[in-house]
Amino acid sequence: MARRRRPPRPGALAELPPLKILSQMAALQGLYYAAAVVLMFFNTLVAGTRFDLDLVLGWAAIRGDTTQGWLMAFLWVLDGGFFMSLAIILFVVRSKLVIDFALSMHVIHLVLVVLYSRQVPRHAMWWACMAVSSTLAACLSTWGCRYRELKPIPFGGGGAAAAAAADGGGGEGSSRNAGGGDAGIEGDEEEGFSRGRGRGRGRAGGGEYEMVHMKGDADR
Repeated sequence: MARRRRPPRPGALAELPPLKILSQMAALQGLYYAAAVVLMFFNTLVAGTRFDLDLVLGWAAIRGDTTQGWLMAFLWVLDGGFFMSLAIILFVVRSKLVIDFALSMHVIHLVLVVLYSRQVPRHAMWWACMAVSSTLAACLSTWGCRYRELKPIPFGGGGAAAAAAADGGGGEGSSRNAGGGDAGIEGDEEEGFSRGRGRGRGRAGGGEYEMVHMKGDADR
C-alpha cells in the first residue's frame, strides 16, 4: 500500500515565493550600489579628485597603507553595514532570512568586482572590509527584524480602550465606583452593618440607624 503523503501546511508555498525573493534581492542590490555611488561621489568632491567607476566596482582603492584607502574602507562599511541593514529591515522584515540576504548581497558584489576587474581582489583590506560589512549587516538586521516581530500588535480601540482594559473595567467601572460609593455606604448603613467601618455594629442591632429614605417610601 502506498504511503499517503502529509498535505502541505496552509500557506507554505506562499511564504517564500521565488519572484518576491528575487525582487527584494534586486531592490537591495540596487540600493547598495546607489548608496555607494553617493558616498564615493561625495568623497571625491571633498578630496578634489575625479569620480571613477573603479571606486564602486573596483578593489584597488581599498588598501591599508594609505589614509584614502582606510577612508574608502570606512565608506563601504558604512554602506553595507549600516545603510543596508536599515534597508533589509524595511524590505525583508523576517529575521530568519536576514543572514541569507546580507551574505548574498556581498557575494554578488564580489562576483561583480571580479567580472569588472577581471581578477580576484588581492588586498587584505578589501576582504576585511567586506567581512566587517557583512557581519554588521547580518547582526543589525537580525536585531531590527526581531524587534519588529516581537513588538505587540494593537487590535484597535486606541489608547483609551487599552487603558480601560488595563484598569479592569475601564471608565464605566470607575464611574460606578465613584458615583455609587456613597450610595453603597448608605445602603450598608440602612441594613444595619458596614464593611469595616461606619456606625453599624451588625445585623442584629446595636448600631445607629438613619431613616432618611423612609419618608419617600411612605409617600408612595
